[in-house]
Amino acid sequence: MNLSFWERDTWFSNIDFAVIGSGIVGLSCALSLRKRFPNAKIVVFEKGMLPSGASTKNAGFACFGSVSEILDDLRTHSEEEVVELIRARVNGLNLLRNTLGDSQLEFQQQGGYELFTEYDRELYENCLEKVPYINSLLKNVFFDENEVFSIKNDPFSFNNIQKQLIFNRFEGQLNTGKMMHALIRKASEMGILVLNNANIVSYLDKNDQILIKMPENVEFSSKKLFIATNGFAKQLFSEDVIPARAQVLITHPIKNLHIKGTFHLDRGYYYFRNVGDRVLFGGGRNLDFSTEETMDFGTTGLVQNRLEELLSTTILPNTSFTIDTRWSGIMGVGQQKKPIVKQLSNNVYCGVRLGGMGIAIGSSIGKQLADLLPSS
Repeated sequence: MNLSFWERDTWFSNIDFAVIGSGIVGLSCALSLRKRFPNAKIVVFEKGMLPSGASTKNAGFACFGSVSEILDDLRTHSEEEVVELIRARVNGLNLLRNTLGDSQLEFQQQGGYELFTEYDRELYENCLEKVPYINSLLKNVFFDENEVFSIKNDPFSFNNIQKQLIFNRFEGQLNTGKMMHALIRKASEMGILVLNNANIVSYLDKNDQILIKMPENVEFSSKKLFIATNGFAKQLFSEDVIPARAQVLITHPIKNLHIKGTFHLDRGYYYFRNVGDRVLFGGGRNLDFSTEETMDFGTTGLVQNRLEELLSTTILPNTSFTIDTRWSGIMGVGQQKKPIVKQLSNNVYCGVRLGGMGIAIGSSIGKQLADLLPSS
């Protein structure tokens, strides 16, 4: 592909800041750069028609973490690290809400519930026992004197589930399609160029500029480069980022749907919520971790059949339903849950490995990525 003079002159010349990835981190980075450098030329490159990865393909949870997840994290992280990660989720979501407003996000704080199967009696009892301890850890995180987690009897008539659920009153849900649409619109209003179907295949940091290459020998340069490709990070550099595919389905509308809120099941490997009068259900990566460590989108019969089975036997045991559509997203995970926000070379920076927490921390990671650049 040969770019015309007009194309090269308008989009590919005199770039101050190039951002790879138009998801929540990439656009938040670009918006933060614009605030600091009002006259800079900022171009965001997105390899897909729409944001690739997980920004528009997730379940739309605020995602502060369930008790079982927090206890799991405490096995591999210090108390201070776990608390700081949850605080980052709270602050990141507040930044997102302040940036776009709850109406544009369709944000609803209906609370979140953790469910335990009949076969998880030991985990269930351990989590119930540790609720006061977790509440004490998080006492100063949510800026509220009341406890984060409480124990409630199941009001939803789930089947094959322990009768008590753990409730997080701060958990919320939002519309991630409208979230990203609003971020893209805000970027456009602030003079940030977003180029779709623009796949960056390599770069070279040389002589105070970044030489960037796209397919078909399209090359250009930028003064600084910010990489926000999360699960696809290994395509551009070597860090501890493992792609993790998450499969999802959503039902057609269900009359008199009684489920409201967000829900975690089986240590958070399954998660569901209402979307109006539909049920969105995702997870099952633990059924076959190796297959789901992929950058390829798609679904598998193993996972999708299990999701439908759980819908029929546990979540909607006495309700008929049909599946509207299925999809998948690609997350970035690693040995540690702490995101990677660092300088890679003189003029290259990255913000990746969000560990499935993109909605909660994506805005703040984007800002931290932009803040790596010195003001002078």
